[in-house]
Amino acid sequence: MSTTTAERTRNVAVIAHVDHGKTTLMDALMKRASGGASSDERAMDSRSLEKERGITISAKYTSLHFELEGSGGYVVNAVDTPGHADFGGEVERALDMVDGCLLLIDPSEGVMAQTKFVLRKALKKGLKPIVVFNKVDRDGVTEASCAKVETEVFDLMAALGANDEQLDFPVAYASARAGAASSISVNDAQRQIIENRASVDAILRLVCDRVPPPSGDANEPFSMLVSMIDRDPFLGRVVTGRVVNGSLKVGDRINALKLADGSVRETARVQKIFTSKSLSRVEIDRCVSGDIVTIAGFSGATVTDTLCDVSVVDPLASTPIDPPTLRMMFSVNDSSLAGKEGKQLTERQIEERLRAEAETDVALRVEPQAGRGIEVQGRGELHLGVLIETMRREGFELSVSPPTVIYATDEDGRKTEPLEELILEVDANDVGTVIEAVTHRKGELSDMEPNAGEEGRTRLVFVAPSRGLIGFRQDFINATRGTGLMQRAFHSYGAARGKMDKVRKGMLISTTSGVTTTYALGALEPRGTLFVGPAEEVYEGMIIGEHSRENNLEVNPTKEKKLTNVRADGKDDTVRLTPPKAINLEEAIGYVAEDELIEVTPKVIRLRKAETSSSMRRRNSRHASA
Repeated sequence: MSTTTAERTRNVAVIAHVDHGKTTLMDALMKRASGGASSDERAMDSRSLEKERGITISAKYTSLHFELEGSGGYVVNAVDTPGHADFGGEVERALDMVDGCLLLIDPSEGVMAQTKFVLRKALKKGLKPIVVFNKVDRDGVTEASCAKVETEVFDLMAALGANDEQLDFPVAYASARAGAASSISVNDAQRQIIENRASVDAILRLVCDRVPPPSGDANEPFSMLVSMIDRDPFLGRVVTGRVVNGSLKVGDRINALKLADGSVRETARVQKIFTSKSLSRVEIDRCVSGDIVTIAGFSGATVTDTLCDVSVVDPLASTPIDPPTLRMMFSVNDSSLAGKEGKQLTERQIEERLRAEAETDVALRVEPQAGRGIEVQGRGELHLGVLIETMRREGFELSVSPPTVIYATDEDGRKTEPLEELILEVDANDVGTVIEAVTHRKGELSDMEPNAGEEGRTRLVFVAPSRGLIGFRQDFINATRGTGLMQRAFHSYGAARGKMDKVRKGMLISTTSGVTTTYALGALEPRGTLFVGPAEEVYEGMIIGEHSRENNLEVNPTKEKKLTNVRADGKDDTVRLTPPKAINLEEAIGYVAEDELIEVTPKVIRLRKAETSSSMRRRNSRHASA
């Protein structure tokens, strides 16, 4: 199979806020490239966690081969990038492979915090966006509403430092779910749906007309920047990137150069070359400048390395990666129930898995701490939470500490901390409660305006420290009764905002090991909210519920009713317990305190004290206050 020339190739990234239909648009484009053949819904979200959560976690690419009437055939290498700031490392390395981008905006919502994050990265890279107003078939979407949001996008790009060429962006109007798009007007896109003549050719034509062909010289020695790493069950490590110069054939011998000093990491012979069509790897014999391909044959090449001809000595430049903002400590599970549910238990197994993940995730850092466990640094709660959830599904059993922010120092030697932009949309009646809750967490209100797309709703914009927003999502859901919308993204490092007030109540802590009883839980239920039900195993130091007051309360949830020869009117089976509150992993990460741990197993999530012995906790408390 031969590749097309660079003049007929376009490399474009699809960037958007997490819910703006990015993956649905990719499905429509793949269906168009396959000649109308149906494709799997959300095909680009190939991981099980992506399908469950409805978000893109890993960047992926696919090659779309199609013909446009009057223009001939083209190949568009479309890269699907994550829309969440916690997976910004995927965005940063994916943008190294493209020459343009499609920016999806929901005209009924406008510009969101996550939109700003990915757009800032694209503009800094020099990409010229094509703005696509998606979901134009929604009620209330008109020419006027789109014009208003278009002005907001222009102002945002100007504020982010866009140049004149980037500000002269074309606009398309689309409904990705219906497979309709128009570069003329909202009404034209809506008519396509009504008249059953939907087509996404308008977007493809804009890509071919406005995105420049790949730069590079096919006659120069081969060079390619590695942007992604994956593992194949038969070929081992495979690396993906865009060919910058030259050409490559199967069997060629090339070097992998390190970015830091240009030294040769390894030399290998190319075993296989693949391109991607609808996420299926298609083997090819040769690739040329401008192609995005996957290469097999290297055992040690990693992200930011340069694969090149042996005559090349200078590595290609790579986009700098933003530093992590949160850290958590991963350690062996040493509770009384350890080893009963997991298969991967030892620190060596945990460290090997984390190092393998760090190879493919450039935003993740793994630093073993002698005698304490393994420190893992990431972009946010979701970033680290997805890693932990993936590991528990693979059979790992471990303990993780609560997240803490990574502080920095500015040029004047002052302590700084990561700040986030928080955008909340709430009912007008909930505004006061929400502002009070965020202010309590050291957040500062920067903007407040009615939501033009929905009457009775207000949009609030805050700048708040990352540590104050740990665990805030559940409090926000409770405060708005599930009606509020929240978006957050990294803003900057700013001056540390001082000690945070306590925002959590005390805990109910088990004083013994055993199996919970209905009799004991019935007596404890008035004391707070229980996390466990009857006939569940517990151990000393395990957190079994939340106290109704601010102090911790040590209790015995395994106590049984004493039997006597006196007949009683009531029986245990007449006790009616409220169903226990289920704590999922994301809630647990934002819930535990600094002296607590999360016990993660393939079957259950438990909360516990770091020191399980009650006497040792009291002793440590006395020493700390002395």
